[in-house]
Formats: sequence, C-alpha cells, structure tokens
Amino acid sequence: MRCTALLMLLVWAPACSDAGTQATGPIESGGGSSMEPGPAGWSRAALRIPGDEVLRDRGNALLDRGLSAGKAWHYLKELCTLAPKRLSGSPGYEKAADWAFDAMIAAGLENVRRESVMVPRWVRGEIERCVAEASDGSKIDLAVTALGGTIGTGPVGITAEVIEVDGLEGLQKVKNEISGRVVFYNRPMRATARTTGAAYGEAVGQRVNGAREAVKYGAVAVLVRSMSTKLDDYPHTGAMRYGEEGSDKIPAAALGLISADRLSAALKQGTVRITLELEAETLPDVEQWNVIGEVPGSDLRDEIVLVGGHLDAWEVGSGAHDDGAGCAQSVEAARLLIEHGFRPRRTLRVVLFANEENGLAGANGYADRHGEGGAHFVAMESDSGGLGPRGIGLARPRDVVDRLQPLGFPLGAVGAERLFAGGGGADIGPLLPYGCFVSSLKVNDERYFDYHHSALDQLENVNPRELQLGAVVMAYWLAIFADCERDALASVADKSGDVPG
Repeated sequence: MRCTALLMLLVWAPACSDAGTQATGPIESGGGSSMEPGPAGWSRAALRIPGDEVLRDRGNALLDRGLSAGKAWHYLKELCTLAPKRLSGSPGYEKAADWAFDAMIAAGLENVRRESVMVPRWVRGEIERCVAEASDGSKIDLAVTALGGTIGTGPVGITAEVIEVDGLEGLQKVKNEISGRVVFYNRPMRATARTTGAAYGEAVGQRVNGAREAVKYGAVAVLVRSMSTKLDDYPHTGAMRYGEEGSDKIPAAALGLISADRLSAALKQGTVRITLELEAETLPDVEQWNVIGEVPGSDLRDEIVLVGGHLDAWEVGSGAHDDGAGCAQSVEAARLLIEHGFRPRRTLRVVLFANEENGLAGANGYADRHGEGGAHFVAMESDSGGLGPRGIGLARPRDVVDRLQPLGFPLGAVGAERLFAGGGGADIGPLLPYGCFVSSLKVNDERYFDYHHSALDQLENVNPRELQLGAVVMAYWLAIFADCERDALASVADKSGDVPG
C-alpha cells in the first residue's frame, strides 16, 4: 500500500432515516425532480445530479440489495483461495489474473480484457533467519522477513555487530560508527498521530530508503522495525529501494515488534552481534497483466470513470486486506450498478492493476496507454483494507468538497456519508497529469496496520459486512460521478489559481 496522506475531516452530512425502505425496480440514471439550489446557488439539476428523493431511493436500494445479496465476500474468498501468493512476476499472479477475468465476466462487465505490462520478478526464497548474540553470550532468535527487492546474504549469511538508530535522521548522528555494522532502524509508528496512515507515512522512510542510506557509511546490512500498530512478533514486509544502477547494495529485512524491542533491550546492556540469512533474489522482468472490464456509457461513453485496486500482494500473507478487498469491492460495485439497472452516461471502467507493491508497472503502463486525451474524468481506488467505510475522499479544493458533501446523506444510516478533502492512491496517481480527478474509499483504518504486509493479512481478519458496505459506498458515488456534468467538480481555484480554504 502507498503512504497515506493526512486527511481533513469535514462536517457530517445529515443521516438518512429511511435505511430500511425496500426499493424496487431499476435504479435510474440522471434526472430527478429536485431543482433546489445547493451551496452558492448551484443547480443540481443543471449539473445532472439527482434530487434527494432519487438519491435516497438509490442509496437504500444499494444498501438493501448489497447487504442481502452482495458478492464482495464471495469474490474475496475466491481470490484468496485460488491465488493466495500473488506477488507480481509469480505464477500465483497469473492465477489471480485468471480469477479477475472470470469474475468480471460473471459480474456482467463488458469488453473484459487483459493488458500486458512488464513487471519485476523478485523471489523471497525459503531461508529467512536472524539470530542475535548478546553481550552475556545468550542467543535470541529474532522474527524476520526480507524486505521486497532486497538482495540475499549468500549461503553463509552476514555476521556483524549491530548499531541502533532512530529512523533516517538518527543515522546522521552515528555515521562515523556505522562501517562494518548492521544498522537497526527502530523508529516506531507514532502513537499520537491522529491517523494510522499518517503514522505510517512518518515512519516508512526507514524501510524504503534505509539500506540505500546506510550503505553510504559502510553498513553491511539493515534491520528495520516493522511498520505495525500491533505489539506482536509478525514481521511486516514492504518495498525497499536501492540507489542508482551500479551503486552498492546490502541486504534488508524487517523485524517483528517484539523482536525489535528485545534487540533494543539487549543493545542497552552491551554489544550485540547478529547473523542474518536471506535467500532473496531478483530475476529478469516478465510479462503480466492489468485486467480491465467495463459498463459501457451512453451519451458520454468516451469519457471514463475508473474504479480499481491492485491485484498483486505480498506473499507473506494472502493479501486479503491489501488489496484483495479493493479488488473485490471494485468488481462488486460495478456488479451492483449493473444488477440494479443503472445506465451510466460515462463508461464505468474497472481496472485491477499489476505490480503496485513493488514497482507500479501496472499503474504507469495503464496511464501511458490510456491517459493521453483526457478521457478519464474521475478515478476511484480502494487500497486501505476491507474495514468499515466512513465515506470517500476526493482530491478537490474545499469549495467542491463542501458543494458535494450533502450528497452522501443516504449512507448516513451506516456512518459512511462523509466526503473527505483528499483522496487518491498509488495506482491512479499516474492519471493526474492527464486531468483526471482522483478519489478513494475511506475506512476506519485503526486496525489496518495490524495486518498490512504480514502473515496476518488473511481472510479471517476481514469482516464480510464491512467489506460489502465499502462496495456499496463506492457504487453510490460512482453513479454520481458517472452522470454529473464536469462542472460539478469545478472549483473557483481552477480559474483563480487559489485553493479556497
């Protein structure tokens, strides 16, 4: 998953009191009878945003039918069963792509296809072992996993003294003491951060860039405290980067939080030596696939509203939250709209991207192929886990967010009516230069980093109702974006260059 930006929480929209109403018949696109002006006198009817009665009926229909006969859990269970190990470049990813293709066809999507991209092939290997020897001679087995993209240690491993630092900034304070040692980055995710995504963003630099920086001062390997909010001993993997081609490389691994604390405690008592063994290697790039399906539009069929997640996942778990949930929700959101007879003006395109975790080849390949010409109006991503939804985020200035905020009211009965300022994701980010507006599902992410990139990211840690509610929220807003006029997302800042506060 990408590093999450800080979000601004806006005023809650009124909750709908009619959540139990059973809607019948197809959900109609466009229209509605309401002509009431919204903030600053804007006309919803002129911008092809339905009136409250139509939105209420649509929201209740999606909630009722989604919760009674939804398939998000079915999709996620299929994916995690058929392709639990689906890192890009692996045979498991090929199985995942086959699942995605078949699931889209079964959901009623049209123009279903695979589009090729070249992706890296990094292999973890079987051996991941780290043993520390404390100053009193005692041995400590440390829970460790290789970071994605690391080199291996060679068959004899690496044995060296350890030096502890507090993140990348701490490296500078001891740079003259690093040569020949293993650097142990031990900055935790900050408990006082208001969101876990913000805490992750503050700490993750030591994982991504730790090896690249430590090798400059002669380090022989790095260990990194896992990016986790749960005090257990499951190490969390994730991508790391080396410097430019030809620069020195050293192995990099993550420690479980309990192991990190034990190592830190041992270092306070004296010198500690570790022996690290990793079997990881990088093989030549291979051809794999983004998987795409569509609900064709009508009068604006050449414009695209995209929804998606990433199909690849770190293979230490089964990628149920990251990002099997987003894939299942994206297909399910489209299926719900098809099943309920929604006929979009713009084409609704589902894209399940390859290689988000360790390269973004799928995202960049898609943007290179489809971005030119500005056909993409809005792209929505789900990549924060299958947790309880709060609403969606939209990366538009405050005047636009305030204008659209009240439209979420039918989702208030499940606490998901909010529209946050700020949204997007790693896979849809490459569409920004082509004029696409970006959005994302926003969830209660307090537990997300308990599971993220670890062996705990399994099906049993996803709640089926929360997963399905996320798909409903996505479907509701996708219908609005698929039909509204472009001016519905226009801002005064688009002309003035100033972002309203």
